[in-house]
This record gives sequence, structure tokens and C-alpha cells, in this order.
Amino acid sequence: MSPALLEASEWITPLLLILIVSTSMLMQAGKKAAEGAAMVAKLYFAAALIVAGGVALTGSMRIELANWGPAHLALLFDPLSAMMLVLVSFLGLVVTRYAVNYLDGDKRQAIFSRWLILTLSSVLLLVVSSNLLLFTIAWISTSLSLHQLLSFYRERSAAVMAARKKFIISRLADACMIAALILVWLGHGTWEFHQLFAKPAGPHSGLVAGLLVAAAMLKSAQFPFHSWLPDTLETPTPVSALMHAGIINAGGFLIVRLSPLVTQSTAALNTLALLGAFTALFASVIMMTQTSIKKSLAWSTVSQMGFMMLQCGLGAFSLAMLHIVAHSLYKAHAFLSSGSVVNIAKSAWTPVGRPAAHPLVVLGSLSVSIAIGFGIAGALDITLQNNPDHLLLITVFIMAMAHLLWTLWSSSMRQRLILRGVGIVAVATAACFTLHAAFEHALSASVPAYAPVRSYVEHVVMVMIGLLFLAVLVFQSQLPSWAARPAFAKLYVHASNGFYLSTLFNRITRKLIS
Repeated sequence: MSPALLEASEWITPLLLILIVSTSMLMQAGKKAAEGAAMVAKLYFAAALIVAGGVALTGSMRIELANWGPAHLALLFDPLSAMMLVLVSFLGLVVTRYAVNYLDGDKRQAIFSRWLILTLSSVLLLVVSSNLLLFTIAWISTSLSLHQLLSFYRERSAAVMAARKKFIISRLADACMIAALILVWLGHGTWEFHQLFAKPAGPHSGLVAGLLVAAAMLKSAQFPFHSWLPDTLETPTPVSALMHAGIINAGGFLIVRLSPLVTQSTAALNTLALLGAFTALFASVIMMTQTSIKKSLAWSTVSQMGFMMLQCGLGAFSLAMLHIVAHSLYKAHAFLSSGSVVNIAKSAWTPVGRPAAHPLVVLGSLSVSIAIGFGIAGALDITLQNNPDHLLLITVFIMAMAHLLWTLWSSSMRQRLILRGVGIVAVATAACFTLHAAFEHALSASVPAYAPVRSYVEHVVMVMIGLLFLAVLVFQSQLPSWAARPAFAKLYVHASNGFYLSTLFNRITRKLIS
């Protein structure tokens, strides 16, 4: 169903007012500009709450501000964009407020604040775009403005190298988006989402889906184009928080927003699921070797983005949105408090510390998690017989809960701790499944259901993905007992260096930009 078309005249005045106020605040100097940026972020957040309330009361809305032939300056407010609008504007509010004192006294604080607001504005425009042309413009604008933030400390060679590497990868993503933009016009004669989604199949639908998937993977740091993200830690902390909690999710949002187009190619989705799963496991192994808190958080983001891409590849778009919201809030808090989050170091891969879990403890933890997971799924009437995609995702979640259980039980097998662990797993599982159902209900008008008939090969691939996650669970449980072995010590060194992919891409970057 097409969104309701609202009169632009009702919205131009408040939009212009926000623009004028924002510009005047940001043109000040020093800390005043930073405080102005925080005030602009407050205006964005207030507007986002008003829009979300309007969508909840009246349904989806489309506002066409200008019409220049095939190019429409139009905004789309539906449950999906309203959810992301509130999330991104809230993160922007927190980050800009944090940046006021963080950069206090820096002679370039005003410049930083202007680029920060421009980046935030570009992301918000991306979220509310009503057509692929405006979406692509916002996509490119987000990348270019973020580049200015990543290279803010130009005297730091590591920061400059990471920014250049990100710049090259982003241009590849932009090229994919522009190519998809052209093919969509040739195949459909329109860029408007409500018209494209009504008839998503076209003469170039398979290639368009592949280009969109490629753009998403490049944007969200998927293997093998991931090494730029852990190398961007020389940037100011507010930028790290905004990037890891918000901008990095642009690839996932692209897949969810354009899911009617992406689902036209099963091969594209399968590729997304496979590379997403591999990225999640690959990055999680490297994350365990990091001794720096920020480095560990960065590899955690790569891993989480991989898991989100796995969810998108399996067609669990509502679950991917739940993942985006939860990960964004957690990661923003983690980066902004990284100076005091010492407990994160306890998860590092070190030869000493927590003993290896007994195989019976691992088996018992897995059995209890399976019983709780499938028991709660049955109680909530989550049908799995005809949906192997959800079965795989629930299985992966069960393994995560098993990891939590054996972590608790390995330290002590006291009855009180055992019961507490079971209770925590039960509550976490019920909360996750309930939130997933709530997100599916809330986004039902924006995100189409996708449950294709899977071939034998696809079922084999999903079984392999499940076995890979199981292998990582066993690996983590036995890590301390294997750490003393010479071969394992060599593997530790390679993993702690990200298997040298960053070094390889640094060399390529130097050759391309010299």
C-alpha cells in the first residue's frame, strides 16, 4: 500500500526554520559551535519523536518537497524510517553532547562540530529518503563527510592511512550504488520506492540485487574489505561512537529498506549470508586476541555486522533491525565509556586466566540452552517447520546462551550459581524472542515477509554455517588448555595481527594514493 501523500507547504516552514537555526548556531567559533551542534541534534531528536508519533497514529507518510522531472525531493516516513530516525537522532544527541567537552580547547573544534552535524544530517537524510536517487546522494554524502572526521588528526599517520583506505572502499560502494541507480531507471523508469516495491521484478533485477548486496558489504566492513574499521581508532572518540553505533549500520539498513529489490536474487542473498557468517566468525576469533579495549570493540563491530548480514541474507529483516537497534545502543555506550570499561579485557584471548571448560560442562550447557530455546520458541508459537532460516538463527542464539552458561559454570558448580545461570538464559531467550515478535509486528507495513523455498544446496549451506558456529563455541571453551601448545601460540600471533590483511590493504592503498 502506497504511503499517504502530504502537502509540502505544511512542512517547508518548519524545515526551513530548523535549517536557519542550525546554520546560525554552527557558524560560531570554538566551544560555542560545539554547543550549537548539540542543540541542532536536540532539534533533530525532537523532530524524530514527533514524526514517530505521527507514523504511529496515522500510518506511513510521504512528503514531496520538490519535483524536477525524474528527480523528486521527497521524504518517506514509515515505521522503518521512524524507528531509524529516532535511533540515529538519539545517538547524534548523545555524541554531540559528549563532543562539547571532549574537544574543548582544540583550535579546530568548530570545524569538527560542523562536519559532525553534516555527517549526522546525511545519515538522517539517508533514513528518510523516499527514492533511490536521494538515497544514493545521502549515501555518498555520508561517506564524504565521515572522511573529514576520520582524517581530523592529519598529523597522525595511522589515522590518515585508515581514512584513505576507507575512502577507496567507500568509492567502490558508491560505484555499486550508482550502477544500481542506472539499472533501476532503465528497468523501471522510476526511482520512487513505493512504485519500485509495487513491482520489484525487472529486466536487470538480479544484477541490481547483486550490486546492492556488494554496496552493503563494502559499507559495513565485511570480509575481505573489513580492515579499515579496526584501524580508525586514531579518530576522536565521538566519531568512533557515531561510526560504530550508527554509520556502519548503513549497509544493513540498505538491505532492509530495499529488501523487495534484493530478494529478487536468491544468489545475492546466499552470498550475503555466507560472507556475513564467515565475517562474524573470523572477526570474533581476532577479537579474542586483542589487548586494547577499543581494538576489541572495533573487531566486535565487524563481527556483529557480519551476523547482521547473515540475518539479512536469510531474510530475517525484522530481526536484523532488532540487531541494529540493540548493537547501536550498546556500542555507543561502550565507546564513550571505553576509558573505564576495564572488564572488557577479561574476554581477551590470553594463555592464563579462566581454565578450559570440561567437555561435560559444555555438553550440559548446550543441552540446557537447547531445551530452554526450543521450549520458549514453542510457547511463543514460533513455527520452525517451514522456516529453516529462523531455525538456524535460533540455533546460533542457543549457542551464545550455552557460552554464557559454561562461562558461569566453569568457575563454580554451586547449585545457586547453576540455577542463576539457567534463569538468566531463560529470561534472555524469552526477551529476545518477544522483542523479535514485536519488531516483526511494528515493521510489518515496511518490511515484506520473505520465506522462499530452499533448495538442497541451500539447506547444506545452512547446516555448514551452524556447524561453524558450533566449532567456534568449542574453540572458545577449550581455548585456555590449547594456549600452551607451540602451534597454537603461532596462531595467536597471526590472529592478533588480523592475519595481516590490514598490512596487505595498506600496501595497496599506498600504491593507489601516493
